This record gives sequence, structure tokens and C-alpha cells, in this order.
Amino acid sequence: MSERTEREKMLAGDLYMADDPELVLAARRARGLMEEYNTAREVVRPGILRELLGSVGEDVTLRPPLYVDYGSQISIGDRVFANFGLTALDCAEITIGDDTQIGPHVQLLTPTHPLDPDERRTKIEGAGPITIGSNVWLGGGVIVLAGVTIGDNAVVGAGSVVTRDVPANSVAVGNPARVVKQL
Repeated sequence: MSERTEREKMLAGDLYMADDPELVLAARRARGLMEEYNTAREVVRPGILRELLGSVGEDVTLRPPLYVDYGSQISIGDRVFANFGLTALDCAEITIGDDTQIGPHVQLLTPTHPLDPDERRTKIEGAGPITIGSNVWLGGGVIVLAGVTIGDNAVVGAGSVVTRDVPANSVAVGNPARVVKQL
């Protein structure tokens, strides 16, 4: 049985070495495409976005600057809008459903690091997927952490830090975000 690559471990949600040469090369490719996207005229951005991300629906607007780790683990549905400064660190899958609205400077953070200081010194890390349903609104400055699912039609208030799942048809606010209302 052959040993799994660091990329395979990363995508499986297991601990991996982020400085693995294959991952470094993939991140370098993403940085080049991000730089192109962030400086390109609006008319050419959709083509760059399709090359950078895993999948992109129709009528998607991501206002630059956009920041990703790899890009290839990000899937975006139709009619998604993200305002300036989206950071989507995709060491695990990030899925964004149709008709979702994302405020400025939102962070989708899939990477995790060990709590044990000796283990952390080894530069090993992990990741957990983020799933954002359809017709979701993430207010400005929202931070969504690894392993979180936000259900369809949910609203997350500006500045909230989402550490656990948010059910569909609800409003969550705060740090950590808590559901305060059902829609």
C-alpha cells in the first residue's frame, strides 16, 4: 500500500505538512492567478476566476482583492456576490450556494493547527470544510471557522465569528455567533 501524499492527507481532513513541495507549487500557482485577478480589468476577471477556482457558477461577482490558498477546493454557485476583500483559505473544501451575498472583508478559514505546542512546532496542520448554503447573507467582517455549515437562507451579522453550524432560516450574531432569531 503506497503512502498518501500531503495533498491527499489535506483533502481527507488529516494532519499534513503545508510546506510539502506539491502544495507549495499549487499555492504559488494560486498566488499568480490571484495577482492577475486582483489587477485585471473587470471584463477579463471571469476567465481568471474559472482558472483559479474549482468551480464557478453563472453571474458570479467577487470584487477584488480576493485571497485564497489554492483556489481549487472552492466551489461557488450561481449569482453569488462577494464584496471587497474576501479571504477563502481552502485547505479543505469551501462550498458557497446559489444567490449568496458576502459582505466586505469576510474570512472563510478552513485551516486548523494542533493545540499541543510541541506538535504545532513541527509545522503540521489540518483543515475542515466550510459549507455555505444558498441565499445566505454574511455581513461585513464575518469570520467562518473550519468545519462549519451555514444553512440555506441564514443571515450572519456583521463582525460575527462562526464557530459552529448555523441552521437554515436563522439569524446568528456575535463572537461566538449564536442564533438569535428564526426567519
